[in-house]
Amino acid sequence: MTSPVAVAADPTGGHRSNHGWRIVAALAVTSTIGYGVLYYAFAVLLRPMADALHASTAAVTGALTASVLAGAVMSVPVGRWLDRHGGRALMTTGSVAATLLVLAWSQVHTIGQLYAVLIGIGITSAMVLYEPAFAVVVSWFDPQRRPKALLAVVLVAGFASTIFMPLTAVLVDRHGWRTTLIVLGVLYGALAIPLHALVVRRPPAGVAPGGSRRRAEVVRAALRDGRFWLLTVAFVAHATATGAMTVHLVGFLVAQGHPATFAATVAGLLGVLSVTGRLVLTAVQRRVRLTTVVAVIFTVQAAAALSLPAIASSRIGAAVGVTAFGIGFGTASLATPAILADRYGTTAYATVAGTIAAPVIIARALAPTAAAALLGIAGDYRPVLIGIGVASLVAAIGVTARAGSPSPIHEQTGESAEP
Repeated sequence: MTSPVAVAADPTGGHRSNHGWRIVAALAVTSTIGYGVLYYAFAVLLRPMADALHASTAAVTGALTASVLAGAVMSVPVGRWLDRHGGRALMTTGSVAATLLVLAWSQVHTIGQLYAVLIGIGITSAMVLYEPAFAVVVSWFDPQRRPKALLAVVLVAGFASTIFMPLTAVLVDRHGWRTTLIVLGVLYGALAIPLHALVVRRPPAGVAPGGSRRRAEVVRAALRDGRFWLLTVAFVAHATATGAMTVHLVGFLVAQGHPATFAATVAGLLGVLSVTGRLVLTAVQRRVRLTTVVAVIFTVQAAAALSLPAIASSRIGAAVGVTAFGIGFGTASLATPAILADRYGTTAYATVAGTIAAPVIIARALAPTAAAALLGIAGDYRPVLIGIGVASLVAAIGVTARAGSPSPIHEQTGESAEP
């Protein structure tokens, strides 16, 4: 597939390539600890925080939803900054602020204070997690090396929950939730701040993207492209499906008659399987068009969700269904930057990606609540799983629709296509 990226924007000089891989290693570490501390730790801290603040778990959970939504609001302005200035200052500032906010989190005494701190963490998360990391990686690597570089980041960060949820649980058990947050905050700052400040930088002079006028042209062309909006629908639908499944899978399996320990263990496979799916995607896309591979994976997820009500009453059936769905669990995080950079180039990649990220993050945040409402109305998980299956099918259709249409960036801005 031809791409609209300017040839001059992606030379493969040895020095640049070497430092590019150092950036990948740094961002793999900071993304792992960032997701572990700023997102996954919350689930372990939920109950002790609710008890300490004399609040319901629903009220405390709402703080995480507010945090995620705050990050969504920041997606576009963060993308614009990244396109203009690169990631070093932004990610360093974000990691300093995130460290201070985690320490402040350890000292909250009211639900209002918790919401204020978590909203701040949501804003800083948009400055330090996947979206800015992907923008930096995309700017450093040519199309041949880019998939491997992106895979390296998400492969390592895919273990964030595996590492930090048990670690947080041990710390809470031994020291309480407030001390746990102090330890996690110091750990995050000690690693993320120096790595962002000392390793992240813009590509060498002479290969950086064009000026503000050119970036504006690229963004306008992308927003006028019907394919852009089809991709937006696809990734929003997929975020809806995975967001709902993440929260409600354990409850569904328990409702099928399985013990809670079995349900939690099977649901825990999703994190491991997301890494497996990313490896499969990267390996297969060398032989098959990326969008085709992604569509097949999304279709498998749809089939798994739709079949779960019929097969999940047995342990084998439940494991098979969850495995089939889990293979595609982390696919979108790897496919989105590759597809967008291939079609719209690197000149305004972060702004274009941020425009899609905003509704995707909102969908992921609101999907569990919508699924819970549907469950309350129906009194049964079947409509929820049907909705997840339909959303996965919409994602499969959207990701392939008009995939062969010419790039509007090449047509309207005159950028040279990559070979």
